[in-house]
Amino acid sequence: MAIYVMSDIHGNYEKYQQALKAIKLQENDILYVLGDVVDRGTGACKILFDMMCHFNIIPLLGNHEFMAMSVLSKLVEEISEDTLNSFNQDFMTGMLTWFENGGQSTLEEFKKLSSEDRQTILEYLEEFELYEEITVNRQDYILVHAGFDNFIETKKLSDYQLHEIIWAETDYDKVYFKDKILITGHTPVQLISNGKSEKILKINKLFFTRA
Repeated sequence: MAIYVMSDIHGNYEKYQQALKAIKLQENDILYVLGDVVDRGTGACKILFDMMCHFNIIPLLGNHEFMAMSVLSKLVEEISEDTLNSFNQDFMTGMLTWFENGGQSTLEEFKKLSSEDRQTILEYLEEFELYEEITVNRQDYILVHAGFDNFIETKKLSDYQLHEIIWAETDYDKVYFKDKILITGHTPVQLISNGKSEKILKINKLFFTRA
């Protein structure tokens, strides 16, 4: 059994499939996806449907899923110009912010789905957890999309607000937990090992990959 972590796929279905092939995911393995599956690329819904088919792929919520749900939950039944024109300023501002962060490609893909498939996507997104705690080879890890704003080591993970987890900027020079390793996505990291750019980093039996 191996445990894998993947983050920030951003609608790139081909890279997602390449990553699955690279790690050779088996039924007794577990893959944690640390959010931002959607937006920017054109295959977000396709990736989500594939993830649903794998009981051993565990998704966490990213800021892009949160932005997407805030808009798409109001567009499940019908998407048209008249529908878009009927929303208030707060909704339109939220949608514009989402578009500025790559959401339009996800909306275009979502529009092509049947009403049933749209509902399926939204229900799946609502199942995404905010964090996971796991142990590999006696080492404890905390998995989260972005990190912890207003961090206090003694604070329970369940006491953090959603926005403190999905929008945080992790300080990579900071030790957050004395006995646990924090694993995040969200912030692009170019150099992670001996000055070399790596696509897959292996630590014992815990693997990390960016699609």
